[in-house]
Amino acid sequence: MPISITLTEGAIPADRHAHVVKGITDSFLEHHQLTGNTIMTPNVTAHLNVQPMTHTFAGGQPVCGAWIEIKVPSFALADRDIQKTFFADVTELVHQHSGQQLPKKQIWTNVLHTVDGTWNMDGIAKTNQELGQAISRG
Repeated sequence: MPISITLTEGAIPADRHAHVVKGITDSFLEHHQLTGNTIMTPNVTAHLNVQPMTHTFAGGQPVCGAWIEIKVPSFALADRDIQKTFFADVTELVHQHSGQQLPKKQIWTNVLHTVDGTWNMDGIAKTNQELGQAISRG
């Protein structure tokens, strides 16, 4: 489940970046009751992009912000309560790691659901059912 985190340079101190990635990863696993799952944990991946202020915008104007996008199979982040609590937790986490300097209204999140059968794990494209079976073994 790749998580893409994009930050404007200075939005979060560099020494907090790894904590943000770990916190978002842990929150995703916790909200799906997968904490400690040996199959899922190593398959929740992330990459962090830090951009200069001249490369981040809202409404066409430069802005200091944070963008968190997560790509998941259609069964993940499908429940409205999980969506609300997960993204509220992520927003609060980013806000706190910014030293409460980055306003929550400048932290944007979204989820992309993948097409069933296209999720690659262990070099094999798996269906949602196959993923569910693999996850249940973890």
